[in-house]
Amino acid sequence: MTVPTWFLRSEYWQEVRAEGEAKGEARGEAKSILRLLGLRGIAVPDDARARIGSCTDHDQLAAWFDRALGADSIDDLFA
Repeated sequence: MTVPTWFLRSEYWQEVRAEGEAKGEARGEAKSILRLLGLRGIAVPDDARARIGSCTDHDQLAAWFDRALGADSIDDLFA
């Protein structure tokens, strides 16, 4: 059985693939933030964990990561 490769080159497939990659990258960035907060001993309530985990804005995630480096509490992260 051969798989049609034209579909993999279609504009639709490229958009789906790019969207999936972006979501995967955001998920990885969110995990890094949560790991950093955990290593720093900062408690992360479930609502904050959900907010970080559901964010797909790379600029926001980068800002949160930078803030997590010097945060003393979860409130500092979202300030």
